[in-house]
Amino acid sequence: MTGYARAEGSDQALAWTWEAKSVNGRGLEIRCRLPAGYDALEIPAREAIQRRFRRGSIGLGLAIRRLNGAGAAAIDENRLAQLAQIAAAWQRRLPDLRAASIDGLLALRGVLDAGEAEAGEGGIEARSAPLLASLDRALDELAAMRAAEGERTGKALALRLDEIAALVGQAEALAVADPARGRERLRERVQALLDAVPALPEDRLMQEAALIAAKGDVTEEIERLRAHVAAARELLADAEPVGRRLDFLCQEFNREANTLCAKAAELALTAVGLKLKAAIEQLREQVQNVE
Repeated sequence: MTGYARAEGSDQALAWTWEAKSVNGRGLEIRCRLPAGYDALEIPAREAIQRRFRRGSIGLGLAIRRLNGAGAAAIDENRLAQLAQIAAAWQRRLPDLRAASIDGLLALRGVLDAGEAEAGEGGIEARSAPLLASLDRALDELAAMRAAEGERTGKALALRLDEIAALVGQAEALAVADPARGRERLRERVQALLDAVPALPEDRLMQEAALIAAKGDVTEEIERLRAHVAAARELLADAEPVGRRLDFLCQEFNREANTLCAKAAELALTAVGLKLKAAIEQLREQVQNVE
């Protein structure tokens, strides 16, 4: 969801530049920085962003400058005089302080602003169409950049899913590799239970034995992990925004991997489960880049 784009435009009086930046975000967050007097553009600008994007933190900025010879610049004389008095007072208090210059004072915000002057003269209504046309170009460029990044991310996600699927296969192979050893572990646990409670009724013993066997069976976890891999691959093939659904699926991946590790009776299966959790975490981090 990262990207940067800019578009420029101009008319006989003004030149302008739109800048759009995008970084990762769980939802769609829009921040607009517009010159004073151009606030009316914020609503159509937000609507243009919402038509194109579903996720990401998007910052949009507009810079306006007057073209040479396009008219006199507007100066807020009261503000300029006030700032000059403040600067002189501080220069008297701190003699080593360099005296304020006129060009420095004019550069301060609100003293000299061609954009504000044009907006105040009703220029915003006359040029809203070309301004928004330039915005569309910037947002189209941003969308193209995000799409290119999404294509690269999709390939990385597919490779990560291949890794997860391979680890699930290893876990399945370890779980069924030695059924005799599994039965022996069950006998040992049942015997330990009988040693602890010699008078345990037979029906209760059967219940406990079934519970012990279920706690060590990872078949369901493996089946669900395989189903999650298939679902994730289907989402990657979808043309619609799937970032939030992939986010949720990563949570389900992690839940099954945690359960598999908790049930693992062999160190080898535990080791595979830990590798699986690491791969799922890497998948989750990459999913944050998906719209």
